[in-house]
Amino acid sequence: MTGGQVLASQAFSFGQGTFEFVVSFFIMLYLLFFLLRDGPELARKVRAAVPLQEHQKRRLQLKFNRVVRATVKGNLLVAVTQGALGGLMFWFLDIPSALLWAVLMAFLSLLPAVGAGIVWGPVAAYFLLTGAIWQGVVLGLFGVFVIGLVDNVLRPILVGKDTKMPDYMILISTLGGMAVFGLNGFVIGPLIAALFMSSWAIFSETKPRVQLP
Repeated sequence: MTGGQVLASQAFSFGQGTFEFVVSFFIMLYLLFFLLRDGPELARKVRAAVPLQEHQKRRLQLKFNRVVRATVKGNLLVAVTQGALGGLMFWFLDIPSALLWAVLMAFLSLLPAVGAGIVWGPVAAYFLLTGAIWQGVVLGLFGVFVIGLVDNVLRPILVGKDTKMPDYMILISTLGGMAVFGLNGFVIGPLIAALFMSSWAIFSETKPRVQLP
């Protein structure tokens, strides 16, 4: 009875997370249409409302563009890498439809917390339960120490290289953004951190220095 309740709770949590992911994804697509259509005009209005000098506004806008471009590019490359690694391991273990599973893992890598583990985790468990011990152990270790660590290793490198932000800041802001904003947080988190650091630098440069006696 207790085991059934645990399984039911886990299934409900998984279904709820998947539903939230799908809803957030389609909301993102819906908003993307209007941002592509009205984005330039909205950007001009926001820039005109910011109470800073023109060169400071330009500096913030360049930072904004750089962070968004680097974050999206970095996350897509991480997803493709995780999917490719998972697909290669599935092919090595002679699992049918390895290419299809690779594409699915690449897509699910954008899902916070679990990501590609939704695919390779149950397959590794199936191997262990059916007596294919070495396949299950190899897939499990590869999933945890290779596929799972790609996100923590590559994301700070790919995103931090273009944004010129410290690796730890990229990692913390990405995880924090996903925890607060969901799927969109992988862009919003680093963006907020980068704009905060840029604003801090601008205000520090323009603040009059106090001369000590």
